[in-house]
Amino acid sequence: MKTHEYFIDKCISLARKGALDVSPNPMVGCVIVNDGDIIGEGYHKKYGKNHAEVNAIHSVRDKSELKNSILYVNLEPCCHHGKTPPCTDLIVKYNIPKVVIGCIDTFSKVSGQGIKKLKDNSVEVIYGVLEKDCIELNKRFFCYHTKKRPYIILKWAKSKDNFIAPINQEKPFWMTSEKSKKLVHSWRAEEDAILVGRKTVVADNPSLTVRMCEGKNPIRIIIDKELSLDKKSTVFDDQAETIVFNNIKSAIIDKTTYLKTDFNNLNEGILNQLYNRSILSLIIEGGTITINSFIEKNLYDEIRVFTADKLLEKGINSPELPDINLIKTSIINNDKLEVYKR
Repeated sequence: MKTHEYFIDKCISLARKGALDVSPNPMVGCVIVNDGDIIGEGYHKKYGKNHAEVNAIHSVRDKSELKNSILYVNLEPCCHHGKTPPCTDLIVKYNIPKVVIGCIDTFSKVSGQGIKKLKDNSVEVIYGVLEKDCIELNKRFFCYHTKKRPYIILKWAKSKDNFIAPINQEKPFWMTSEKSKKLVHSWRAEEDAILVGRKTVVADNPSLTVRMCEGKNPIRIIIDKELSLDKKSTVFDDQAETIVFNNIKSAIIDKTTYLKTDFNNLNEGILNQLYNRSILSLIIEGGTITINSFIEKNLYDEIRVFTADKLLEKGINSPELPDINLIKTSIINNDKLEVYKR
């Protein structure tokens, strides 16, 4: 007999299909089960479009079966009017008698109210099924709504002797293998924004876009206090939106937004601005100074560190890894990747 866990796991798999297109909404999948068989399924495909429950209900050919079915969804159904009508209304409309939920939505306009509305309309509700997996799936969404800032990933690559880059490099330097580089591009596609400091732009002239896989470009976040960067730098091209935090002006020029910021409270100021712009996640690929500034302020959720099969003998010291849990180690070609999480 298939369990609630089996069907919620199906919901999670469906939800992941929307990973690159639903932000700032969460990833949600839904299956509808009648007498042990799935008769409908759907997922949230794109921000502003139908939610998973709506797509799943619409996929059921014989709507009369809904009154004897169970609806499974990894996140509590919404009960408010946003870009789309409340999913709870549609569930009640079709007299679906039972709903099984992975985890509660922490968004203030839902947060238990969806469950209450279903129960008030005589729908049996079970929640907390594969709860940890469901929370992990939407860690960015939950962080944004509970901590009032984006989910922050720190990423760097270092040599075996713990240097992040050569001293006085004269041309762009890539520490790791081509396969690792491709993985980093896939990470960029998963996040809303990417941040580096001025020195990284000067040293590497990076594009900070997604080129080695399919996916959207993240918003480029640059820290340039005195606006001294060459405007011909690749980060100012038209491939992606760019935001420059500085101490001089606020203005919008083409696809670049300049935001004057208090550099005495820089990191918090950046995160507040990104929160106000509904940016749920941020990957920081800056140099040692930039990364250490976030570590020192305790502003991070996850850290990804590559150790390349190289010795530099001298160079710029790698950021200092804080006391954080190692959750995964893998080998990519000759590179070691370690993932840490709070």
